[in-house]
Amino acid sequence: MKFATYEYKGTTLSGVVDGDQVWPLDRPMRQLLDAGLDQALDLGAQAQQGLAVALNEVTLLAPLQPSTIRDFVAFEEHVEGVRRSIDGASGVVDAWYEAPRFYFTNPYTVSGPDAVISPPAACRALDFELEVAAVIGKSGSDVTMDEAAGHIFGYTILNDWSARDLQRREMQVNLGPAKGKDFANTLGPWIVTADEIHAHRDADGFLDILCTVEVNGQLVGHDSLANMGWSFDALVAYASRNSWVHPGDVLGSGTVGNGGCLAELWGRRGEQSPPPLQAGDVVTMTVEGIGTLTNTVGESRAVPDVPAARTVDHPRMRDRRSVAGSSTTNGSSSHEPRGASA
Repeated sequence: MKFATYEYKGTTLSGVVDGDQVWPLDRPMRQLLDAGLDQALDLGAQAQQGLAVALNEVTLLAPLQPSTIRDFVAFEEHVEGVRRSIDGASGVVDAWYEAPRFYFTNPYTVSGPDAVISPPAACRALDFELEVAAVIGKSGSDVTMDEAAGHIFGYTILNDWSARDLQRREMQVNLGPAKGKDFANTLGPWIVTADEIHAHRDADGFLDILCTVEVNGQLVGHDSLANMGWSFDALVAYASRNSWVHPGDVLGSGTVGNGGCLAELWGRRGEQSPPPLQAGDVVTMTVEGIGTLTNTVGESRAVPDVPAARTVDHPRMRDRRSVAGSSTTNGSSSHEPRGASA
């Protein structure tokens, strides 16, 4: 079943999509996720007994506003190509193979189908990233591999937009990515429930699903989700280790290989070919069993300036303030502790 969030006649609704129609539900998406997959399927079936609206009469929005977004990096080919592009280094670091690494990205800049994406003003190397995201529908902590599939409500497409020049610079601090990533994430066009997507599992539990991305109608990359280094079950289990996953959390697969982003191709080719995205470019992602997600690159907008770090004489700054009972010259106490003896 496909669950969408959409606007119709000025009202935001959630609904069930089937073919070219959508049936409205009596609750928002977050409440549907909180209810769990089994109850959501029952509610969807009940909704389809009512009146539908033509899909072309509604405006699809991001299917949910996530509580958190963990974005993994589960495709070896992607890591290899992007590392060469960002760091100028070859190969894949050993630490990648040890566990499914992820970072937290920004749930407040999520957009949906057909949204116009405004890149950072300083960006000159805008990139897309083709991913599939699991949407959590059941809370859990220290979830086992055997339990993990039961915590997944469904799947959607994720475009993890990236300002590669900003990312390259800020990650020299060994922290991040930050402003190279958090300006935009796109989800859509809807959530396809896990019961449908899990029918594509291979013998090892991986999803053998074709993913493609086009820019202005030209194919740039394609890959199978079965090329992930870890299954989605492993991503759920690792995300919940010493922590929690809750309904509304999003777990991105990481960018697929074989041209799932431009930076991978730049690293392999030693040049920015294809070129960075520009205003007016149309990016279209299609994932078998889910659908198509299309967005257009817009213009940057002006933002307030933030100054560079000041240069500080650190010892002099510290010596401006004395610490009671302590020397200000070498940091040692000016008095012996009570009870101390020679």
